[in-house]
Formats: sequence, C-alpha cells, structure tokens
Amino acid sequence: MPSYGVCSLGLCAVVFVFIRTGSSTEQFNLAALIRGVSSGTSLRDQHKLDLQTHDKNDRAGPVGPKLITKDGTIQGVMVDKCNIFYGIPFADPPVGAYRWKPPRRVTPWRGVYDGTYPRAACMQACIGHLYEECPKKVSEDCLYLNVFVPLSVKFPTPPLKLLPVMVWIHGGDFIAGSASKALYDSRYISNFTQTVVVSVAYRLGAFGFLVSGKYPKTSAVGNYGILDQQAALIWVQKNIAAFGGDPNRVTIFGESAGAQSVSLHLMIESSKALFTQAVLQSLPFSIPLKTWHESLKLGKNFAKMTNCSLSDIVCLLSLSPERVLTAQIKSSSKLVNPFRFLEVFEIWGPYMDGELIQERSVTAFQKGHWQKEKKVLLGTTSEEGIIFVYGVFTKPVSPVECTIYTTAIFKQHSMKILRKYLPLYEDTDRRDMLAQVRDRWTDVYTVCVYYIFLCPSRKSARAGVLSGSSVWMYVFDHVSSDPHVWSGLTFCYQHVCHGAELPFLFDSAPVANFTFTQDERLLSNRMLCYWGSFAHAGDPGSRTDMSPFCQQQRSPSWPRYEPNSGWLVMNLTMTAARLHVSKIKSAAEKMLITMCMVYGELTQKSSSSCTHPPKHVTLTHHNRRSSNINEERRLISINTSGEKQGHLHNVEYSDAIRWSEFRTRSETAKQQEQNDPRY
Repeated sequence: MPSYGVCSLGLCAVVFVFIRTGSSTEQFNLAALIRGVSSGTSLRDQHKLDLQTHDKNDRAGPVGPKLITKDGTIQGVMVDKCNIFYGIPFADPPVGAYRWKPPRRVTPWRGVYDGTYPRAACMQACIGHLYEECPKKVSEDCLYLNVFVPLSVKFPTPPLKLLPVMVWIHGGDFIAGSASKALYDSRYISNFTQTVVVSVAYRLGAFGFLVSGKYPKTSAVGNYGILDQQAALIWVQKNIAAFGGDPNRVTIFGESAGAQSVSLHLMIESSKALFTQAVLQSLPFSIPLKTWHESLKLGKNFAKMTNCSLSDIVCLLSLSPERVLTAQIKSSSKLVNPFRFLEVFEIWGPYMDGELIQERSVTAFQKGHWQKEKKVLLGTTSEEGIIFVYGVFTKPVSPVECTIYTTAIFKQHSMKILRKYLPLYEDTDRRDMLAQVRDRWTDVYTVCVYYIFLCPSRKSARAGVLSGSSVWMYVFDHVSSDPHVWSGLTFCYQHVCHGAELPFLFDSAPVANFTFTQDERLLSNRMLCYWGSFAHAGDPGSRTDMSPFCQQQRSPSWPRYEPNSGWLVMNLTMTAARLHVSKIKSAAEKMLITMCMVYGELTQKSSSSCTHPPKHVTLTHHNRRSSNINEERRLISINTSGEKQGHLHNVEYSDAIRWSEFRTRSETAKQQEQNDPRY
C-alpha cells in the first residue's frame, strides 16, 4: 500500500498563476504539490479516469454481520479491530439530469446490500507526477459512506448503551479526496475509543460547486458538496442506531477543507439538529469564501471551456465527466482577483449564497452567528506553511519578483517588510527571504501562516469562550520519524507540515504502510483518546466513560481554553507520563500568543492576499539547516527522559522586536488586535 504522502494533507489547488515581471512572464505552479492534502489525490500529467463504481476485489476481509437499516439490509466485513460497512449509499446517484441538483433520498433496496468493499471516490482530476495516491476509481455515482463499529458491539443484539458517533469529513481543497483513503481508515480509532466512526464522501470541484445562475430549476446554484455532507448527517440520524451508534451524541470532525465544512455546518441552521459538537483541524479561516458574483464569474470561465452557454443547462448536463473535469482544470487558472492570492485555494468550493451560507466562518464566530451551545475543539500544526512555499515557489525567486510578491501580499506594509529583510539576503534566489523555517519566526512567513491558521483560530476561540462556549485548542508539534509519510516531499522531512497530525489521530500506520516508533505509538494513542473523550463526554480531558484502552494511556490533562490561557502542544515530549502540559505550554505559548499581537499591526488591514506563507526549508537529507542569526533564544522542549532539548526553535531578535516587547506589548497593539476579526 502507498504511504499517505502530501496528498493526504489539506489544501489542494489545481491552478496556475501567471505573473508578469518586467518584460518576461514567469509561470509558477501554485500549490502543485499540496493539492491532495486530506485527499489521496496526487497528480498525473494527464488525468485518467476509471469510472468503475464497484470492485469486489477490494474486499477487506471475511464477510461480517448483517443488519437492517431504514433503506434495507446490509452486510459488512470483519477485520481485526472492528466491523466495517463500506460504501453505504446515503443519497441516490447525482447523475444525468441530477448532476447539479441537491442530493435525493436514497431509494430502498431489496435483498442484501454488499458493504464489504469501498466504492469509487467522487470525480476529481489527477494531474502531475505524484500519482500513486490518486484514488484508483472515481465516479459521479459517489455518494457513499463507510461505518466503522467496534467488535464490542455484538450484532444482531443491540448494545445496552449506544456508543457516541464521530463523522469524518475529508479535506482536499474541495476538489480532491476520498472517504476511503487508507490514511483515514478508522478501525483503530473506533476500536480503541469505543466509538462508531463514519467517513463520508461529497461532490467535489465543478460537480459540487458550479454556479451558472440563480434559479435551481434552470441552472446550477452551487454548494451541492455541502448539501451532500448534510444529507450524510441526516442518514446518520436515521440509521446509526442500527450500528450501535447514538444519534444524540454525534461529533463532526474534519481537517483543512473538511474543517472548513465543519465550520459551515456550525453556521447553517438546517444542520443544527444533526450533530452535537465539532472538531476543526487546521481550518484555514482566512481563505475567503466567494460571493455569488465571484462564483458566477468562475462558472462563466468554466462554460467557455466547454463551448456551452452558461445559461444552457441542457448543454452542460450533456457533458461527459471527463469534459467537466477538463473544463474545471482550465477554468481554475482564471483567478477572480489576481492580487488576492488566497483565492487560488478553494477555487471550487462553498460560496456565500445568502441562504445556506451567509458569511465567512471567522466573521460568524466573531459576531456570535453560530451554534454557540456546541462544544468545539480546534487546532493547527506548528508548521502549516512549509508545504505552501515549495508548492508555490518551484523556481528561484529573483529580487524583482520578491519585491512584487511582497508588495502583493502586504500592500501598504510591504516597504516595512522589504526594508527589514532585503538587506539580509544577498543571494539572487530570494526564497530564503520569502520562506524561512521557524528558526526566524519574526519573519514574513510567520505573519502569513499565523494569518491563515493560528491567529484567527485563537481569535475565534476567544470569541467563543466570551460568548459562553466551551472550547479546547491544540498545536500539533511532532516531527514524524518516518519520512515516507510525505511521499518524497523532502521539504517536509523533519518538519510538522499541514496535515502531519492525521496518521497519529487515526493510528493508520499499519494500513497506510508507514511506521511509528514506540514513543510515537504512545503519542498516537493519546491523541486518538483525546478525540474519543471529546466524543464521549464533550471534554477531551475527561476521565469519565473512557475505554479501558484509553484509561491505560494516562494522557496529560487538557484544560479548557480561556481568553488568557492557551493551547495543548502535542509532541513526542508528551509521552513522558510525568510530564505536565504546563511545562511545555508556558514556553510554546509565549511564542504562539504573542505572534498574533506582534504582527497585528502588519496584517491588520492586509486583506486576504496572504497566500505565500514565506517560509523556507533548506534540507540536507533529513536534517534542518538553521539560518544564520545575530541573536537567538531557544524555546525549551522536554524529551521523554526529562532532559532539555534546544533544537526545536531558534528565535531571532531585531531592532524592531525584542523579547521584552513580547512580554509587554503596547496598549496600541492590543487594541488593534481587538479590532481585527482575524486576531
């Protein structure tokens, strides 16, 4: 089996941006190597499709139990840790005249439905040279889900107490991904935490988000992928009790685009009754949702690539799946606003239609326009941005281009950045400036990474707490010992890239064909038990209703987030039973909290143009190479033996920013932070 690689991470962009510098035109592939995050879609040079929906050769094990759902009888498969029911339809196939229609209730079947093997992934393109991770089969007929049930549930006898349910929504930039990705195999998290886990598919790209007009009867109105997710949640409410799951205790969780989806369901009124709490992993809060007009413009570009009129829905429906994908790829290179670089991510995705989705997640959290009574767990990885930089800047960056990119990103603040950093770099290749490792966490990179992920997450968490919600935050900060998880993306070796927590959360190393050390296995056990405790008790640090397995892990406590408190930092260092979270939290948190305040001035009025998290990793084999710095202070981590390590963080100090300033920020900066919804 292939390793999960970069294509199991979160932001996936099949776009090319053309920037003119002087008399030459520079084309660079924006995020070509990150398009499968949370997806399983690496890219081929030519997209090839296997439109098979069924293949019994994929059967995962011996035939398992039969059970009766609202729609008919289904038979699953038994594996070593749980019973799995693969490929259960939760809506009728969205094909033919129903390609761009809301999901329809599944037609009941006669006989026994074969749930012993996964079904095809939703339609997606495979472009580029990393194609091993691409779903083997894709189809428009893809609205299926998988259910993982612990062996402790004895069929057909109903359990004395229904188990909590966790519903996974995969990422992939809304253009890629699969519910059946090996990375997301949930047999271990289901068995170890004694929860019923459901992984769902939803329409992607143009199939799920095309907008061709306003009237549903005569045009495509978009947001079908979100409606598919909602239909899956409705199916869970109606059927999960038959699998031993409790419909009154449903946690939805997702990473990257999946987290974006989860955040939307926290805002959508019609989703309110379908789940009880939520987990948001690496939610890119600062990526803007499109307006209707912006989505319609993308639809016009799409129609041009098909030789159909945008208003001719019959012509659009007559297109083959391959032609739809080809038009999707070609139209993706047409940016709505070329100087709002974040728009290259989630080009095909949800938009604010004024009905289902009325505003951006970060705005809704700030205004209290979300389901505040629901408990939320959210967090990021510590080095989200590394994968962005090498996906964007695949060639050396000249001083002229560096100036252009910096100006486009930071606008009125660009001169401050350029005066500070240009003199430090004499090389003709300015990627060292645009992309620094966290060794220089006062640089441009940090502004963008924190702008996209951590700072708006922190701001939203604070707003939630102040409105009476219960929130827990984390930063995943462990470097995987097995570089195979990155499928050859050497710039992620020895770093905690976007999506690095996923193999640990699902404990999927045995299925996805990579390895954990003994200490990493303990970290994985504790992480999945935190999520399990959240599903059981609404508190990741709770000791009540824990499975016997999780009781043995002796996980450090996880306090609830408070406006002046902080994150749980998940690292290999946590595996020491005697380690208290506060020993790490006080050091790492000083960096995390102050970053959002220190850079509030720079990014307060920079719109959503910050898509190049300028961070650079110069790697020799698997080792980090620190930049030369004038002055440094190390944040201390504690290893499993209690000894200090100083290799994790090097901190640069400049004339503008000193350690003392981090500890005593001015009232002006604090006020600016309060006024900026991102911080």
